[in-house]
Amino acid sequence: MPFDMTLVQRGARLRRSPFFAATQRYGAKAYTVYNHMLFPICFADPEEEYWHLVNGVTLWDVSVERQVEITGPDALAFTNMLTPRDLTRCAVGQGKYVVITADDGGIINDPVLLRLGENHFWLALADSDVLLWARGVALNAGLRVTIGEPDVSPLQLQGPKAKEVVRALFGDAALELHYYRFLETALDGIPLVVTRTGWSGEVGYEVYLRDGSRGDELWERIMEAGKVHGIRPTGPSDIRRIEAGILNWGADMTLENNVYEVGLDYLVDEGKGSDYIGRAALERIKTEGVARKLAGIEIAGERIEFNSTRWPVKADDTLVGEVTSAIYSPRLKKNIGYAMLPIEYTRLGTALGVDIPDAGTRRATIVAKPFVDPNKDIPKT
Repeated sequence: MPFDMTLVQRGARLRRSPFFAATQRYGAKAYTVYNHMLFPICFADPEEEYWHLVNGVTLWDVSVERQVEITGPDALAFTNMLTPRDLTRCAVGQGKYVVITADDGGIINDPVLLRLGENHFWLALADSDVLLWARGVALNAGLRVTIGEPDVSPLQLQGPKAKEVVRALFGDAALELHYYRFLETALDGIPLVVTRTGWSGEVGYEVYLRDGSRGDELWERIMEAGKVHGIRPTGPSDIRRIEAGILNWGADMTLENNVYEVGLDYLVDEGKGSDYIGRAALERIKTEGVARKLAGIEIAGERIEFNSTRWPVKADDTLVGEVTSAIYSPRLKKNIGYAMLPIEYTRLGTALGVDIPDAGTRRATIVAKPFVDPNKDIPKT
């Protein structure tokens, strides 16, 4: 039976993706709300979906990655103001993982940026209102830009067999894409952008639909091409993204955090020639150092379920921080996650305690992250 949407939706306030009908047909078991849209998060047991991702190929409806499109004669100059990354180093046809920073250095969002033209950019968003932020910045920027949300809805093809599905759909041209590169193409007349990106730590591609009226067509075309490879629709895997050291905006980082606290300082191009929002704050934070950091953590004992609240972390009986994400890794046979802690408690090997609802206090140890594939070789293969 299709998922009963009356359990999560009343009225038309929450938008549905172009693939919504397909996710219902294929048996989505749960949805959440993300960027004001319904987001299918599982079709089967999360551990079953995890193993299919690691060993096969999965299809995700991630239309909730809404795009902020920035065009106009000054689009490069304007977009370059939003992020510490130097976009003059980003070629047309290239993508970059970026952060959008506030004036105090806080992280507003961590989108994937695509440069479609000299002055044409998309920001594929995590769950926060960057469209409103960008339009507010533009109001008094004195730059000639147009900012809006285009009719663009991505799917993700993730897993080691994703390459074969992409080959069947788009030929060898897509296979030749380097990591974070993309091509503009069409499939049976359906306009698309295909990128070598993903949120899984596995080999992956994203297929950006540019005509929302053709969502069902695209879904079924991909499923047909992947049938021989055992493709299955799933939700994004929190198990795999935590193993891979991938952060989730809103859980592992928020507007209250900066890149130095969460280990994203590599997203700051120190030699960037032009100014950007938050530059002075980030330079000061780097000079002074941070008082807290997001650390990797292993939690002892029986397997845990994915946390739905931030769990208290204690040193002896003193509250010192919070677990932001934690889950059981069936590959590692360990409970793993991230904890935001004062810097003095983030040394590898530090012993702490975690209070887990209905499970009491568990012993925990600070460990290195990512937990799997620290050099990120898998998604680049």
